[in-house]
Amino acid sequence: MGQESRSKTTRHFIAGAVAAVAAGAMPAAYADIELGKGFSVAGFADMSFSSLNPDGGSSISSAGIDQFETDFKFAGSNGISAQVDIEYGENFEGSGDSTFVEQAFITKAFNDQFSMKVGRFLSYSGWEAEEPTGLFQYSGSGYAPFFYGYYQNGVSAYYDGGKVDFMASVVTSTFNPLDRDTDNLGYELGAAITPIEGLTAKAFYIKDKDSDTDIINAWVSYSTMGFTFAGEYNTANYAGGADGDGFLLMGNYASGPYGITLRYASFDIKDGLGATDTKSSSFTISPSYKAGDNLLLVAEFRADNVKVGGPDSTLIALEALFTF
Repeated sequence: MGQESRSKTTRHFIAGAVAAVAAGAMPAAYADIELGKGFSVAGFADMSFSSLNPDGGSSISSAGIDQFETDFKFAGSNGISAQVDIEYGENFEGSGDSTFVEQAFITKAFNDQFSMKVGRFLSYSGWEAEEPTGLFQYSGSGYAPFFYGYYQNGVSAYYDGGKVDFMASVVTSTFNPLDRDTDNLGYELGAAITPIEGLTAKAFYIKDKDSDTDIINAWVSYSTMGFTFAGEYNTANYAGGADGDGFLLMGNYASGPYGITLRYASFDIKDGLGATDTKSSSFTISPSYKAGDNLLLVAEFRADNVKVGGPDSTLIALEALFTF
């Protein structure tokens, strides 16, 4: 599972919770609708109701469409393909527009094992997906902005060795998709192993030269007989001597159309003098129901224990995720 919602994670974090979804390994599948020779379209609509209840404060409730995305894909000749993702509902910081190009890249597959892509693409790092279609519950852990790469402009290479894969990217910024400056480049290195069926482990090193940031992200997952278990650990050094670490533990069980996820996450961010800026942990329980091949319904109860950086809070949410 890749990176893959970071924007949703950030929204819940800023909202004060410091705070999308799956029934099994993945939620309702994309259809990849064929529009012509080599040309297809896929996407999703993500709708939700949520109620955030901070200790000592007023409840904040919201309902509506969180995100709508359409992905256009083209498979050409000689191993060349392209993809453009258009999103409505969120925006890149500073863009001032709620409809934007989220990803746009061209890929060249040199053979069955080695490929390269260039353009704007999502970081490979992180257990929790950027999009709601790849999450095992409604909310993100809350720590992705501190430990995961984001959408990036640059070039990336991927080697598929069967049980051992390698990936590398050189980008203008590992965290800012609007950055086009090539004077200070960042990079991301990763490796993945799948020694036996159902077991996957990945590790990433992220270096962002502009912000003087170094991050190590590592996770392991195991799926068997309807169960999926995952663990992730992150550690980072930021500019000015600041640092942070965080981890999560997750378990999911799916049987037929029903699923349930339990997750515990914790992270601690310190400034350059060693004082804690943010320290938070959360527990999440999230049942789900697959109403059809393209519709997933998710409920979530989440409790956040925020020691530094905000009040404790609880979150109750209902989500409908339609994929096409």
